[in-house]
Amino acid sequence: MSSTLLEVTRASHEEVERFERLIVKDLQTEPATNKDRLHQSHRVRNMIEQIIDTTHKLVDIYEDKDGARKDEIAALGGQTATGTNVFSAFYDRLKEIREYHRRHPAARAIIDTGDEYEQLLKEEPQIEFSGEEGSGRYLDLHELFNEYINSKFGEPIEYTAYLNVFSEPQKIPCKAKTTRQYLEYLQKLLEYLVYFFERTEPLQDLDRIFSKVTSEFEEEWTLGKVEGWENSGQENGSAPENHTVIDLDYYSTAEELMVVGPEKLKEALGALGLKTGGTIQQRAERLFLTKNISLEKLDRKHFAKGSRKPEQNGVVATPQVGDVKEIALLEAKIRRLCDLLDETIVRTRENVEKKQALTYEEMEAEREEDDVQAESESDDEDQQIYNPLKLPMGWDGKPIPYWLYKLHGLGQEFKCEICGNHSYWGRRAYERHFKEWRHQHGMRCLSIPNTKNFNEITSIEEAKLLWERIQERQGVNKWRPDLEEEYEDQEGNIYNKKTYTDLQRQGLI
Repeated sequence: MSSTLLEVTRASHEEVERFERLIVKDLQTEPATNKDRLHQSHRVRNMIEQIIDTTHKLVDIYEDKDGARKDEIAALGGQTATGTNVFSAFYDRLKEIREYHRRHPAARAIIDTGDEYEQLLKEEPQIEFSGEEGSGRYLDLHELFNEYINSKFGEPIEYTAYLNVFSEPQKIPCKAKTTRQYLEYLQKLLEYLVYFFERTEPLQDLDRIFSKVTSEFEEEWTLGKVEGWENSGQENGSAPENHTVIDLDYYSTAEELMVVGPEKLKEALGALGLKTGGTIQQRAERLFLTKNISLEKLDRKHFAKGSRKPEQNGVVATPQVGDVKEIALLEAKIRRLCDLLDETIVRTRENVEKKQALTYEEMEAEREEDDVQAESESDDEDQQIYNPLKLPMGWDGKPIPYWLYKLHGLGQEFKCEICGNHSYWGRRAYERHFKEWRHQHGMRCLSIPNTKNFNEITSIEEAKLLWERIQERQGVNKWRPDLEEEYEDQEGNIYNKKTYTDLQRQGLI
């Protein structure tokens, strides 16, 4: 017995409600590990997509473009072509049901207890990560790094340094960014970051994020305030206002064009990307060719090496505005994604620095240990963590390795009286705290500027003494009577004490 349209509608609403309850139940469970968090996020994402698909089907049913739903409701009310007959419709439906069960005697009512849906909460979606990505904990930018250091817009740097600069494309000069190679590099970088973000943060609405980035970018581009592209007009090859552009329509022969002079001809040829050498006649003839022949059809022998094909008839060569704007928009999207992945970038950088201090055998041992831990994570969740040395906890909720504890000197305690006797463990945390809010607040309470002069000073008394010495050296709050005490003579002239005494000794006043 085929389901009616109304039954399909009811079942679809029930399915949506079931998925909603499952999502709430799944999110109420706090994931114990990063792997569990990823599985939970992808499970919820899959259920949301099924809700969206089912909702689209319901919308189509309610729109009823073919009138099937209206006809079915009318049939249930006994409305036929001959008139309204409720009893006839009822017995026809009863006959259909009996006929169905006569043909299918083994059929029985199925009571859905929801066990099939509950199994969705135990599902572990397959998420593909490379070996360098560590189940979504780190970025794998080695391929893009190689492309960066071998390009004209990049520079030969280490991978760790690249992890600091790839998220700041606005610092690359505009002249180096108006190439097809740079555009392709940005597209690949954005494609990877989007792919990584979708795998690690499936519940984020990336379309909405990019829509907001695009709207903000359009406003800033109109005002010329896009970071890194404030002076894009001149830096991208656009002609400044005082650039010499020769209008070839005023000249009928190459000989007439020679009167403008060799320097202006050279400047105009250079702006068009053509060779600028030769005699004045050769320059004029080369430039005059562009009057009747478009630069796209001009023989490549007339162009300088590495030049781009510009427009024709004296217009200066410029990159297409659309290409420049596309590059700037890609940079804006990359910066936004890097902001969202900031913690992952920091983790990646720290992981690379740690690996550089390991031998091959140590890296292999650590990789095997990670594999064993990943397999036994679910079994160890309920067990108490064994930590007799009281080591700090790492990103995975487990004690960090002892060698890393010793490497960073985390057993050393540094106290800062300015921070309210707060303790900092390890030299790195101690040096970093001088620029953090707690220390800055303490210095403000002492009315002392937090400058480099006060680095490594944690005592309130020492800070006050140093501030007094700095003030004395700068002549602040020091009374100088010879220069600041004022005297007035009989005529009303004002002198400082030293000048007044000298003039008085000389008998001038």
